[in-house]
Formats: sequence, structure tokens, C-alpha cells
Amino acid sequence: MPLGLVALAVGAFGIGLTEFVIMGLLPEVARDFAVSEASAGWLISGYALSVVVGALGLTAATTRLPRKPVLVGLIVLFLIGNALTAMAPGYDVAMIGRIVAALCHGAFFGIGAVVAADLVAPEKKAGAIALMFTGLTAANVFGVPFGTFLGQQFGWRSTFWAIVAVGVVALVGILTLVPSLPRPAVPVALRNELAAFRSGQVWLSLLITVLAYGGMFGAFTYIAYTLTDVSGFAAESVPWLLVLFGVGLVIGNVVGGRLADRSIDRTLLFFVTALLVVLVAFAALAASGIAAAIALFLMGGFGFGTVPGLQSRIMNSAGGAPTLASGANIGAFNVGNALGAWAGGLGIAAGWGYTSPLWIGAAITAAALVVVVAAMLSARRRRTAAPQPVAAMA
Repeated sequence: MPLGLVALAVGAFGIGLTEFVIMGLLPEVARDFAVSEASAGWLISGYALSVVVGALGLTAATTRLPRKPVLVGLIVLFLIGNALTAMAPGYDVAMIGRIVAALCHGAFFGIGAVVAADLVAPEKKAGAIALMFTGLTAANVFGVPFGTFLGQQFGWRSTFWAIVAVGVVALVGILTLVPSLPRPAVPVALRNELAAFRSGQVWLSLLITVLAYGGMFGAFTYIAYTLTDVSGFAAESVPWLLVLFGVGLVIGNVVGGRLADRSIDRTLLFFVTALLVVLVAFAALAASGIAAAIALFLMGGFGFGTVPGLQSRIMNSAGGAPTLASGANIGAFNVGNALGAWAGGLGIAAGWGYTSPLWIGAAITAAALVVVVAAMLSARRRRTAAPQPVAAMA
């Protein structure tokens, strides 16, 4: 295993912790800033939307630059944003800090996925991407529960200072372990990167990402409220319940990466279908603590099992210019994040209760399943319509 993949995973760990830990601390943040649950949720949605800007803008601006220095600069931006959040005197400054930190997110994962794929043999690309994303899943297994516990005990700001410390470790790791990959002999021009978006499969891949991830986050954004107000768990239990979700993420990521190296579309069809079933079951059985815990684990596994396949699919669809498409797909993950958080918040604000985000997430996932099937059929028709080589005459 190339050591550079470890360094990329450490960076993914820090960024994943930034994105996810606030979900477990949302009640504490809302109380500290004296805002509603829905308003506090915008610290999640605002982050996600800013990821999209960074994924497209920063990735496009750096396509012709050496990738290692770009990764270093992105981690520095991450450090500045999280330090600003930790010091925020009020909600507005906290939002600015979240936005600054988010700008590095999409570009880091988009460029990092391309670097990870370049470090291994072609038949191991999805597995290498999954390994980098293991940092993101590890953030949920270890970082989010610990960060939530830390925030509950010492204030939510202490969690963000801990994230800054993780960012420093990631910065050192990238500087020392990620190789300085040579530039391509013929650098890919930005217009060629943009040309990848002429492919219908690229757009279908982006839509699948938005909906599949949006379905999971529609359910997960307000999970602390669901677990305490519906399932009957004490607030102190939430960090440890999130461990179940995180373990599911790790298992789903590894299994999804291995299966995607065999067949990307069949893997996506399986995981999206399974996620839909789990969300419906979770919504129906949320009042049972045991059922909620099992569903939380399965939601993480089936939800994140789609990630290696989604990232590999769009890179394959983009052909020889994958960097901007890869970054755009990271942005699509976060459009889905924002969509899910916004839709779940609407359900709560409408008075539908804390199971409404689960039902809304299931509806979004059902839409994702329809698009997966449509993309598979479209790709099959295109392969069938492609001219076949004429066999040589004996």
C-alpha cells in the first residue's frame, strides 16, 4: 500500500470530522447561539453548499498546477476555517468559519481521489479511492463520537480546536508522504476538463450522487433528535450510538470499493435499493431503541457503500479528463447533504415530528434508485448501439 494513501486518508479524516461532528452537537450549538434547530442546521447546509463552490471553483482554478502543493494549500485553508469556527463569538462568524473550511473540502477529495487512483494499478483504482475515503469513515467511527463527547463535556468549541490539531497532523503527513507526481507530458486543459460534462452519463452520475447521498443525510442530519425524542435514548448515549453508524460506514466503504472494482452499476443498484429499505424500516420502527440502533448501523453501511462506486463511475464517464468531474462529484455529495438537511428541516418545521427526516430521506433515495436504473439502461443502449469491429476474414 503506498504511504501516500495513508496521508490522504488522514486529511480525509480531518475533513470528515469537520463535516459530520456538528450533527451530534447541533443541540449544544443551537443553545449557545440561541437559534432554532432549523437555523442551527444551516451550519450543515451552508457548509455543504460551500463545498460545491470549492469543488468547482478551486478544482477548475488548479487543474494545471502540481497536485501535491494544491493539496497542501487546501489543508491550510481547512485549518483557517476551523480555527475561525472555534473562536466564533456568534452564529454569523461561525457560519463564515464553516464556509471557509468547506471551500477546501470538495477540491481536496476531488483531487485526492485522482491522486489515489494514480498511485495504484488500473484494476485497483476503486479500492484505492475507498482507502482514501476510509479516513472519512474513520472520522465517523472514532472522531465523531469522541468529538461529540468532548463537546458535551467541555463545550462544542473544544471539538473544533481538536479538529485543528488533526489538521496539523494531516498537513505534515501530506508534506512528507504524498509523492510529487510528475505533471502529464501534455497537461489537460480546462476546456478538456469542461468537455467531460458533455457526457450524459456524467450528469446522470452527478444526479445519482445528489439523490443517494441526500437520502441518507435527509435522515441523518437530525438523528440526535430522532434518537432522543423518538427512540428514547438519553443525550449522553448519542455519541456511542454514532459509533454504530460509523462502523457501518467503514464496512460499507470497504465492501462497496471491492464490489465496485467488479461492477460499478450493479453495486450501486444493490446499495441504493438496500438503503431505501433500511430508511423505510427505520422510520416505521424508530420508537424501538433496538430497531433504531440496528437501522442506524445499516443506514451507514448501505449509504456509504455507494461512495467508491459513485466516485469511480464519474471518473470513468469523464474519460481522460477526470479531475474537474471528480471535484464536481464531491460537490454533488454535498448538494445532496444540503438537500437532505433542508428537506428534513422542513419536515420538522412543519410539525411532522422527528421521524419525518427518515421518511423524507426514503423518498429522496427512491428517486435515486429510479435514476440508477435509468443510467444503467442508457449505458446499455449506448454499448449496444456502438459499431462492432468487423471480424477479419480467414
